[in-house]
Amino acid sequence: MNIDLTDTTSARINAALVQGRRAVGAAVGMVLTLVIVTDEGNHYDALKAASEASKEHPSRILVVIRRPGRSPRQRASARLDAEVRVGGDIGNGETVLLRLHGELAEHAYSVVLPLLLPDAPVVVWWPADAPAHPARDLLGTLAQRRITDAAAEEDPISALGSRAEVYEPGDTDLAWTRLTPWRSVLASALDQKHPEITSAEVAGEECNPSTELMVQWLAERLSVPVSRVRTEGPGLSAVRLGTAEGAICLDRPDGALATLAVPGQPDRHVALNRRSTAELIAEELRRLDPDEAYAVAMRRGRGRIGAEAARAEPVAAGGRRSRPAPGPEEGAPGAPS
Repeated sequence: MNIDLTDTTSARINAALVQGRRAVGAAVGMVLTLVIVTDEGNHYDALKAASEASKEHPSRILVVIRRPGRSPRQRASARLDAEVRVGGDIGNGETVLLRLHGELAEHAYSVVLPLLLPDAPVVVWWPADAPAHPARDLLGTLAQRRITDAAAEEDPISALGSRAEVYEPGDTDLAWTRLTPWRSVLASALDQKHPEITSAEVAGEECNPSTELMVQWLAERLSVPVSRVRTEGPGLSAVRLGTAEGAICLDRPDGALATLAVPGQPDRHVALNRRSTAELIAEELRRLDPDEAYAVAMRRGRGRIGAEAARAEPVAAGGRRSRPAPGPEEGAPGAPS
C-alpha cells in the first residue's frame, strides 16, 4: 500500500503508517530503524538494497532526500513531502520517503526523530557524500551504528583516511564489510600449523579503500611489514604472506573464484564473489555493537592510510611488477577482481 503526502508533517506520516498497517493487516515485527541519507540521484539504488536487506532484518526504512533548491526563493521555502509504503514487496517492513525542500533540508533531525520506532536501535547509512564526522552529525547522534562507503566518494583513499582520524565506536564502512570473506579465508588458513610469517603483500586497485584497510588489518594482526602493490583491479586482487618455506597466497583472478595456496598443501578453490550492496547492508545489520576489528584497523590507519599507496609499486597487466620487489619471492599475485 502506498500513501502520498504533500506538504505534510511527521504527525501525519505516523498516522499514515498506522493506516497502512491496518489496511494490509501487517503486524509490527520490526527490529530496527534504518535511516538512509541520500539525494534524488542515489536514492533508488540505496532503497532497493535496503529493501532486500529488510527481508532478513524487518525494519522501518526512512529515506531522507534533501532538496534545498537552486534559487533564493526555493531555498527560503520549507516543505515536507512523503511517500509511505507498507506491505507488498517489503514484507513486514515499512518505508517512508522524505523529501525535504528548502530550509527544511537542513533540519532532517527534527523530521526523523518523531518517526523512529520506540525502543528499537537506529542505524544511519550514507550511501555517498557522508559527513566529515558521522558520529557528530545530528542524524548520526541518533544511531547505534553509522554506515558510510568510502568507495562511493570522489577520492576514496582520502575519505577513508579522514574517517580514520575521526573514528568513534559505532562507525563502520562498507569498504571494511567487503573484506569479510577475505579475512575469514585468511584466518582459517592461519588457524592451521604454518611457518612463521615474515612479510605480507596486498595487491589491489590504486584507489580501492578495501585494499588500504587490508594493509592496516594485516599489519596489526601479524606485526610484520606489509607492502602495497598496485594492480589494474578492480578491487582487491590478492594477499600474499611471505614465509621461509614459500608464500601463503590468496589470489582472485576473476572476481568470483579465488585460489588459496599454502606451502606443502594442494591448492584450494574458494568462492570469493563480489557481493551486492544489499548483501553488505544485511551483514552490517546483523550486529549493532561496535566492530572492534574495524576499530583496530582504523586506529592504526591514522596518518598511515594512503602512505602505503603512495609508495606502492605499479603492476602491469597479468599481475607482474614493472620492477622486481625485494624479498625471497618475486612477482605479484594480483589479478582483476
